[in-house]
Amino acid sequence: MSDLKKALEECGALQFGEFTLASGAKSSYYIDIKKASTKPEVLSIIAKDMAAKIKELGLAPARVAGVVLGSIPLATALSLETGIPLLMVRKEKKDHGTGKLVEGDLAEGDKVLVVEDVITTAGSSMKAIQALRGEGAVVEKVFSVIDREGGGRENLAGIGVELTALVKGSELLGGKN
Repeated sequence: MSDLKKALEECGALQFGEFTLASGAKSSYYIDIKKASTKPEVLSIIAKDMAAKIKELGLAPARVAGVVLGSIPLATALSLETGIPLLMVRKEKKDHGTGKLVEGDLAEGDKVLVVEDVITTAGSSMKAIQALRGEGAVVEKVFSVIDREGGGRENLAGIGVELTALVKGSELLGGKN
């Protein structure tokens, strides 16, 4: 975790200022995981840390799922690291092609681990979980790089899903906010 924290700080993913989060909340800091996930060395650390958590927790997901756009590189890297097949979850159906919300092979009853970049309230995660469950997936776990500690853990628990974060926002800030 300390290697990840250091890598996030060194690549400039932690920024200070006035920001509006996806949840609509205002914040004095922003964690730009997209900046981190476009750097192979940081993406590799994230994938290795998540793979270690899967092993440590004794999980055996049939699929890992990323939500478009931010967590797709993370889920892809984790899939490559572990050999677990990948799913991609769209935020909304397209009106062309197959029109599916979930891309990739998914069978009824498959256990799916949802991968997220940053969790605040977990709104986008909950929509993705609803889409996956609608396709027959069993979703009980979400892994995120960062938990901003904005109620997401509790919101996920309310739908029977446990959040595991590699780093908490408070750990990243270390008294800087």
